[in-house]
Amino acid sequence: MLGAKITAVVVLAGLGITGCGHKDSDSASTSNKIRVGYVGITCEAPIFSAVENGYFKEEGLDVSLVKCEWANYKDILALGGFDITHHLVMYFLKPIEQGLDVKFTGGIHRGCLRVQAAVNGKINSIGDLRGKSIGVPGMGTPPFIFANRVLGAHGIDPSKEITWRVFPAGELGLALDKGEIDAIADSEPIGSLLIAEGKVKNVADQAQDAPYKDEYCCAVIVNGKFLRLNPKAAAAGTRALLKGAKWVETNPAAAARLSVEKGYLASNPELNTVALSHLRYVPSVSGGEAAVSSAAAEMKVAGMLSPSTDVSDLAKRAFVHLDGVTDEWLQNLQVEKVAGGQVPPDQDIRLYAELILHDTEGSCCKAKKVLEAQK
Repeated sequence: MLGAKITAVVVLAGLGITGCGHKDSDSASTSNKIRVGYVGITCEAPIFSAVENGYFKEEGLDVSLVKCEWANYKDILALGGFDITHHLVMYFLKPIEQGLDVKFTGGIHRGCLRVQAAVNGKINSIGDLRGKSIGVPGMGTPPFIFANRVLGAHGIDPSKEITWRVFPAGELGLALDKGEIDAIADSEPIGSLLIAEGKVKNVADQAQDAPYKDEYCCAVIVNGKFLRLNPKAAAAGTRALLKGAKWVETNPAAAARLSVEKGYLASNPELNTVALSHLRYVPSVSGGEAAVSSAAAEMKVAGMLSPSTDVSDLAKRAFVHLDGVTDEWLQNLQVEKVAGGQVPPDQDIRLYAELILHDTEGSCCKAKKVLEAQK
């Protein structure tokens, strides 16, 4: 069944990867070596593209990758298990408030989080969620934090007026189908897959809804000690990742294929292309800085930061400007346009057709829904 397919895709995409390959080391402070952390998910395409296209080498860096799991990702970065990555702003703000020694250095992309409800259900807006239950892949995960922000911005107390239930990421759609929850909060590629299956509609979409559609959800983030000891390497690593993001925006289909074919994540190129094409990789230094401020402000409103936290001070502590990493540099930066690297206009339709053909139940009904959705 397609629900099982979604579970498999999510697991294989790296949302439950175990282990992290390196321990703390001061060796990076005496060389041009830089270690980049990753989980193995769709939105990390700039990391994979920067490595495979030689952008770190162009910056004079000897790069290695460190594969980690969600559970200890923040701690491994803070303790020096790797030096740099790009990741969700909201995921790191609370730890930074509590003293985690990491710094954001530039915005990578926008739009990977969703709050969704059953396509034929009665929930059509955030206001309809008051008193309801929401399924999340984990408390404190990016989808959970995004949902809290959206609820708080609409006057709903997430801690008192919402019942939170945790399910494995790939089982959120099934839980919604069974009526165990009223809505779900998820990220790519889950959101696109559930819409493709005809199960859900978006109630809040970080890629489409103001003010989130212009906010960078993911930014480059650097270990604080590494940054202090190696400011030039930190700046060079940031440039490599931002250039990788610009290449992904120019060549989303090529980036999706690269991520799969090089073994960074286990999906298929078509599924990964559609998920990746729903994100906007328009790297920006000022955009990343603004995202830190806006996310911190809404997280405080939602009760996810301490009432005594000075949001402006937190934003200043969380973001740093590095030499040679500017919006002017990004605007003048040119990347190659790969033949066949762009997304065909019918890519979503072909994805939906593939999902339907591999489903053993209800194909005709689902095909009709897909075609109607394209009108």
